[in-house]
Amino acid sequence: MSEWTDAIVGERMTVDNQFNDRVVASRFSSQEWGLIMTATEFEIEHADDPDDARIVADTSSLPAIMPELENVRSQVAAMGGAPSQGSAGGAGGSGGILGSIKSALGLDGGSGGGDGVDPEELEAAERLVQAYADELQAHLEDVGKWEQVRIAYQE
Repeated sequence: MSEWTDAIVGERMTVDNQFNDRVVASRFSSQEWGLIMTATEFEIEHADDPDDARIVADTSSLPAIMPELENVRSQVAAMGGAPSQGSAGGAGGSGGILGSIKSALGLDGGSGGGDGVDPEELEAAERLVQAYADELQAHLEDVGKWEQVRIAYQE
């Protein structure tokens, strides 16, 4: 099913640019948003029904990466940037970029998974990702590609 997303790369780039203001106004930095989007898959719910079909965000992988947002904040702060909203400091034991990658992959020896997941932050990420999905669908409808994408998803 990745072929349908490959076919809309250009449309996604347009929506990314349009959606940037929403990201800037959110609690997430652009680096955090990139991490969130990396952990998100998009599906078309009710693809066989033209009236009810809609793009939905599969956010089931988000809890695994949410603790990494604090590492991103710590790295930005260490490079002289201001920590983003919601940063509590005291992350402890940062291993730099390599440590972040190892942690994200579950290779850091920690328990990984849902540890340190702020439910409010997770919900905010899920809402923002679904808002992106809604904007992507609206854009596809506006440019006349929604029906083609919906059918491609089914194949």
